[in-house]
Amino acid sequence: MKRRSFLGWMGVGAIASSLPVAIAACSQTSESGSTDNTSAGNAAAPPAPETVATADEFVAVGSVAELDQKGFLLNKVADTEVIVVRNPQSTETLVALNASCTHNGCKVEWKGEASEFSCPCHGAKFALDGEVTNAPATEPLATYSAKIEGTQVLVSVG
Repeated sequence: MKRRSFLGWMGVGAIASSLPVAIAACSQTSESGSTDNTSAGNAAAPPAPETVATADEFVAVGSVAELDQKGFLLNKVADTEVIVVRNPQSTETLVALNASCTHNGCKVEWKGEASEFSCPCHGAKFALDGEVTNAPATEPLATYSAKIEGTQVLVSVG
């Protein structure tokens, strides 16, 4: 075999052996889903995996330590953004509501000092039970079941 022919085959072999690596590097598959964890208020939230649940199934949305540190948990359960807080009147009780304002869909924020949820877009306010306390929203926020099991906060959107 002549030198030129040998070098040509070496080049083809190098390209062929690196092709699977290039294809894998360019693929757009992801091992884990992600959520938009833009937190209510000014606290930054670490990314959390999207939680998928069926009706009446409780799923973890965060830890009790995280809830106590931030004062709220904001996470996606199935296709629903859920915000969870401790009830200020009974700290053993959790309150879980749909985090989307019924007026225009903005993400509500927990105002712990006022014990209310507030929409930063147009000023709507909601009580702990999701009822509207200040317009422009006219419909209450949907409520969900929440509980603590061990060190995890669980929510059911069913």
